[in-house]
Parts: sequence; C-alpha cells; structure tokens
Amino acid sequence: MRRFRFLRNPDPASLGSDLESFLRALGGPACLFLEGADSSRTRAFVTLLHGNEPSGARALLHWLQQGRQSAVNVVCIVASVNAALQPPLYSHRMLPGARDLNRCFRPPFSDEQGHLAEEILEILRLHHPEAVVDMHNTSGSGPAFGVCTHRDRHHDALVSLFTRRLVITDIGLGALMEITEESCPTVTVEVGGRLDREAQLTADAGLVRYFTADNVLTPVANPETLEYFEHSIRLELNPGMALAYADQPVPEADVTLLPDIERHNFQPVDPAVALGWVKGDAKRVFRARDGGGRCAVASLVRVEEGALFPAQRLKLFMVTNNPDIAQSDCICYAVEV
Repeated sequence: MRRFRFLRNPDPASLGSDLESFLRALGGPACLFLEGADSSRTRAFVTLLHGNEPSGARALLHWLQQGRQSAVNVVCIVASVNAALQPPLYSHRMLPGARDLNRCFRPPFSDEQGHLAEEILEILRLHHPEAVVDMHNTSGSGPAFGVCTHRDRHHDALVSLFTRRLVITDIGLGALMEITEESCPTVTVEVGGRLDREAQLTADAGLVRYFTADNVLTPVANPETLEYFEHSIRLELNPGMALAYADQPVPEADVTLLPDIERHNFQPVDPAVALGWVKGDAKRVFRARDGGGRCAVASLVRVEEGALFPAQRLKLFMVTNNPDIAQSDCICYAVEV
C-alpha cells in the first residue's frame, strides 16, 4: 500500500496560502517533485519527520509560492502531516502511540511508522539524489546548527548553506541521516525552535540557497569558518524517572530542571552552574553512552547535596524545557569544551 501522495510541479494556487491549508491540501505524507533547470541532477529535501517541527514545511511552501525554478530537480518529502495537523497544531512529535519516525529508518520495518520510513528510503533510492537535507526544528529555543556523521568538504558545504555550527555525531539512532549517508552526502539541519522567528528566517534563506545553487557540494570561496562540535553525547532519563521544570525541587519528581535551562543552548557551561536538582545518584536517574558504548553519565553531570551541576566545562545543545520530549527522547546533547 502506497502511503505517499505524489505531486509533480504542483500549482502553487492549489496548495493554500498558509501552512495549515498547505498540509490539508497534501492530505497526508507527500512527495513533491520539482523539475529543475538542469533535469539531469536531483537533490532531496526532507522535512516534517516530526509533526511539531514545522519550519521546513513552511519554508517549502514559501518557495512554491514564489513560482521559481530550482537549479536542479528537487524531490521534497513532507512526512508527518497527520501528526502536524493533530490538535493543537504542530504540538505532536508523532501521533499518540506511534514511534518516533526518525528512529525507524533501520529494519525491521514492522509497524506503520516503519513502513513510512521504508517508503521514504525507496523514494530516495529511486531518484538517486546528489545530496539530502533533512530539516528540523530544535526541541527547545536556540540557534541553528547542522549534524552529520563525519567531516569532509561536501558536508561542510551543505551545512554552510544554513548555519556555521556543525555537530559530528557517531551516535546510532536509526535516523534518516545515518542511512542515506551510505549513498550520498546527507545532513540534518536544525534551524532553531519552532517559535523562534530566527528559525523561520534561517529555514527560508537556507532552502533558497539549497534549491538555487548550481553546486551545493563544494564550499564557496573564502567561507566563514565552521564551528565544529565532535563526540557529542546524549543525556537521557532512565525509564520510569519523573521529570519537572521549576525554580525549586518538585517533591514528586526524580529530576527537577530549572525552567530557563534552554538559555544554555550552545553556551559554555561551567561546573559551578546549577542546572536543577536530583533525588539520589546521577546514574540512577540518567543514562548516557559515548561513541564506544561506555557509560558517560559521570563525565556530563554530578550531584552535590541534591543539586545538579555539569561534571566539567561543557557546551550543551538541543536543550529542551518540554518534559514530553525530554522523557521520550533526550534532555540535551553535550560536548566537552
């Protein structure tokens, strides 16, 4: 059963004037094929893998409304349309009870989300793109950054279309980026929080550059230096741990994080900076693994008299104050400074 609706060079007038009407016009997962001036090459743009991350889909709508032609063919995949339209709009990462789609790109493809991921991979294999950009919003408010699995000039060039921060990760989660990287350069672009005005500006401007550049895999002459973040580690909650955000410890919570913790996104955080409070030992509450699979909790956080601090000077990113995301995905990523 085909889950995607396919549209070729859609008429902008048929797609609605705003994001909600655009998604309702799509009617579900959709693949839009945009014919480029050079029809011998194709790029791929993937967005809305998470229904609460709308900036990429909105940037695509803005492009379509301009009526411009891309430099090469672009296959555009808009995935979690149904989750995005679930009331309240753009608040659901996935539909209730469903798996996170961006953790489903590794077999077995045994459920509905797995089948959707498998079809996305089939679409990409069919079109043989020269590059893939997967656009997301960050879980919390913060600046834009790119993510890839290894450094080279192709990944540098792709990311620099959108941002000057590049995270290199060796954490395997079953994400689209990990799988498609085997066939062509692939980057994830996190444009910032969905409510951040700067995030939409970044998405719009970067998408125009990605669609119109003749060559997206060669760095431009004299580019600004990318800032690299290597060997990042995810800080997660152990199963069954209760989390809260407050200015003082919440008695019912195993972990209470300060409500303004998002302000630490991409800022150096010293070991004396309080992050919140923890009941008991850090390893009871948190889990974290380095690239070698070893427990890394002690290298990220420490607990003193119930207060939570960084274990060393760190840079944090993807810090969220959304308890649902923190519990179902992760609290943040961290790199040593």
